[in-house]
Amino acid sequence: MTNVDSDAFVFFGATGDLAYKQIFPALQAMIRRGHFDIPIIGVARSASGLDQLRERARESLEKHGGLDRDAFAVLSARLQYVNGDYGSQQTYQDLRKALGGAARPLYYLAIPPDLFATVIEGLAKSGCDKGARVVVEKPFGRDLASAQELNRILHQSFDESSIFRIDHYLGKEPVQNLLYFRFANSFLEPIWNRNYIRSVQVTMAESFGVAGRGVFYEEVGAIRDVVQNHLLSVVALLTMEAPTGRDPDALRDEKQRAFRAIRPLTPADVVRGQFEDYRQEKGVAADSQVETFAAVRLYIDTWRWAGVPFYIRAGKQMPVTATEVLVELKRPPQVVFDSIPRDQSNYFRFRLGPTVSINLGGRIKMPGEVMVGENVELTLRPRAEDEMTPYERLLGDALRGDPLLFNREDGVEAAWRVVDPILGNVTPVYPYEANTWGPVEAEQLMSSDDRWHNPQSAEEA
Repeated sequence: MTNVDSDAFVFFGATGDLAYKQIFPALQAMIRRGHFDIPIIGVARSASGLDQLRERARESLEKHGGLDRDAFAVLSARLQYVNGDYGSQQTYQDLRKALGGAARPLYYLAIPPDLFATVIEGLAKSGCDKGARVVVEKPFGRDLASAQELNRILHQSFDESSIFRIDHYLGKEPVQNLLYFRFANSFLEPIWNRNYIRSVQVTMAESFGVAGRGVFYEEVGAIRDVVQNHLLSVVALLTMEAPTGRDPDALRDEKQRAFRAIRPLTPADVVRGQFEDYRQEKGVAADSQVETFAAVRLYIDTWRWAGVPFYIRAGKQMPVTATEVLVELKRPPQVVFDSIPRDQSNYFRFRLGPTVSINLGGRIKMPGEVMVGENVELTLRPRAEDEMTPYERLLGDALRGDPLLFNREDGVEAAWRVVDPILGNVTPVYPYEANTWGPVEAEQLMSSDDRWHNPQSAEEA
């Protein structure tokens, strides 16, 4: 069924926050592009009716991307609503009626993970799982054991080829461009190894706090929220070997090998921090030990990357909002002209957001009689075009059965194996002030020759 398009789209949690902010805008965009012509069925426990759901969809589009009246009219006409408790078989009987003759529905579980098992069981008992695909929103578990249990539940009704574990970060254009740039340019391959690269840094900085989501953040923290998934995926794209073919599993096989080669972290490899006043946020415990900042140092046990330190840093209440990769090259082996300071080595800098660019840092001679140089940066920027949002791209792929940008079972579990030893309160949480780059203790992770690279603001970048 891999190459057969789904013939109905059903999203559980139709009145929830994810549907409001992401799913309705993605559906309208797909309709506008002519990429969507199947029934849309919302399922929720709210007592609202179809008219109320249509009005909520309108409000969603007005606030998130803009309302396209023609596309919304099509969306509204195709929209159906099933109201009921997820634990009641009547809900799934009503869903079966709403599906009509649809034989290959796509189910999107935009609901809390603790409801996954209930919905999967309801779909199976009613026969709604036959010929279907399912999209599961992250987090894919809270640790390795819960991820394995989630996969067991999913496999009771769905083959792995019909399970789409969605991480919107993998649908972002800059993240895909990182992968493309690596394997579409021959000049990288000779130097993309331990012989020329000294260190790699990945920073995801956010200038805001938990934005009223204290209850949610108390359950996850920075390591579960972005390190285990988003940032380890970036490391995998940076370090994986070239796929042996163009089929999706060839690429996912290489990502899996990259994950497996990452050495599991130890408490000595991580520094956790918490911004001051986090405990005053609504829903946050007065003695919370949840990290809003995490810095980790990891190594990859392969011939290509042996001995190269990878530094990952993610935090809230940072000075800027930016996601950036810095690949620092080794300095020349001998001084020919002027000595090159340690912070002025050649580098590749991949700016993944909010602005997007690929930058090469090099040295050129300064004007004058003396042979001394200065650092300059060559910048490549993509053309500004009407690109798809991550959810639009990923929903379209799931409907077509294209698994390339989705997480496979073994990849999810391999990523959890990396961070499992540092979950919980195995290390202290250090306080840091808002608008800083985290606790000073994070400097302890760096070798004597390395220092953190702090991304600039969007205007400066």
